[in-house]
Amino acid sequence: MNNTDRALLRHMQRDASLSIAELAELTAMSKSACWRRVQKLEEQGVIRQRVTLLDASALGLPLTVFIAVKTNAHNQAWATRFKAVTENIAGVLEVYRMGGDVDYLIKAVVADMAGYDALYQELIQADLFDVSASFVMEELKQTTELPV
Repeated sequence: MNNTDRALLRHMQRDASLSIAELAELTAMSKSACWRRVQKLEEQGVIRQRVTLLDASALGLPLTVFIAVKTNAHNQAWATRFKAVTENIAGVLEVYRMGGDVDYLIKAVVADMAGYDALYQELIQADLFDVSASFVMEELKQTTELPV
């Protein structure tokens, strides 16, 4: 990956709606060269997808919650079930298997405490040992831009 690729990625991370013509102009390339580079980055898996980021609060989902999960069942069958449960819960944005004291960390958005309780009721279908939640009071930084 060279500096031109990095410049393309920086621009695309900030605004995925930029056209190939706009990207070409921003990176001082021809449209066809720019298109080929973008295609190559997609084929290599560097660009996974292009999305539109939404404002959760504007959609009535102002409460972000981080849910720490511990399990006593450290086996593939449980992990497969847990993954299936979390994939099907609306509002669950991210799920990570962790090292350390917590087995899994979940990031979710909900409308309110009742919304969290409904999410929790769905989550415990995975037969969890311990669940604790931390609620975001203020977002200090949130970005999807990787340092390229």
